[in-house]
Amino acid sequence: MDTKILHVDAGAGYDIVIEPDVLDAAGERIKEALPKAKRLFLVTDSNVSPLYGPRLVASLEKLSFEVHTHVIPAGETSKSAAELVRLWEWMTAHGITRTDAVVALGGGVVGDLAGFAASTVLRGVDTVQVPTTLLSQVDSSVGGKTAIDLPAGKNLAGAFCQPKLVLMDPNTLSTLPDAEFMSGMAEVIKYGCIWDRDFFDFLAARPTRAALMADIAHILRVCCDIKRLVVSQDERDTGLRMILNFGHTLGHAYELAGKYETWTHGQAVAAGMVTAARLGETLAVTEAGAAERIMAVLTPLGLPTHIPCDFACMEKAVGVDKKSAGDSVTLILLEKIGVVRPLTLPKAEVLDTLRRMTEA
Repeated sequence: MDTKILHVDAGAGYDIVIEPDVLDAAGERIKEALPKAKRLFLVTDSNVSPLYGPRLVASLEKLSFEVHTHVIPAGETSKSAAELVRLWEWMTAHGITRTDAVVALGGGVVGDLAGFAASTVLRGVDTVQVPTTLLSQVDSSVGGKTAIDLPAGKNLAGAFCQPKLVLMDPNTLSTLPDAEFMSGMAEVIKYGCIWDRDFFDFLAARPTRAALMADIAHILRVCCDIKRLVVSQDERDTGLRMILNFGHTLGHAYELAGKYETWTHGQAVAAGMVTAARLGETLAVTEAGAAERIMAVLTPLGLPTHIPCDFACMEKAVGVDKKSAGDSVTLILLEKIGVVRPLTLPKAEVLDTLRRMTEA
């Protein structure tokens, strides 16, 4: 078995390839995964396109693929209905067919938007994810969740669309600004919090980017292995998979408070994990000191452990949370580092506890 490859048993099943310079072998990998495809619709953004677009296109054309490229503006604002419509119109203008495929080259915004467009155009065409950011490599490119943002909140319109292949080049992380790299580390730390205390301690012992990059292939593999195990058991996010949202309910509130401009997703999740741990401690679910331990790992990486947030934003985030059911919401809390515990409570009780924590 190739140690660089993880297999996900979701959808029709697909491989995650974690390999330096896999961009240069993308044509061969995609030809093997999609033997009937002749044309590829490459979606990327204005930051990633000049860095990695030519290499990827050259690899694809070497295998005789006809490649059409669409570049979206970089940033969260591109995860919009307007940009989705532009993608559909571009695809149909170029005569996309059911045997063609969409290739998403970039971070989470590109992967989410291109994946959603692929899942809906012609009622669905195949997708290949080529994530280039740490956050997208350990999280959004694996598992088939695709979405756009709505005025009411993040990721509220979307579809499950498992890719046919995920190609992950650790070397693309070298061009990430520090803030973006550390933003991705929030999701990495999340895996240690919810699943693997030894991995959490492993990360705690590497408080710099240089130390983390020295073991980046291992870090990517551990995170993707955890996610594939979870997704394989709960593809549609109705049970176990919800644990991957640790820190996200309040993280979305922090993003909303910053109008999706002040804080990155990872920064918001970092603070959200601390607040979720404190909430768990307040509810006597989480062992005392867990929040402090999480803070001790986040702080050296420059990630926020507290974000000012108007209570109205918290109320709105809890109200539209996708783990809601009627008047209740399922909180993803910790029993201790490495052990997670979902807890369903009335929204009113959650909000009352959060209000008291805010005022304390």
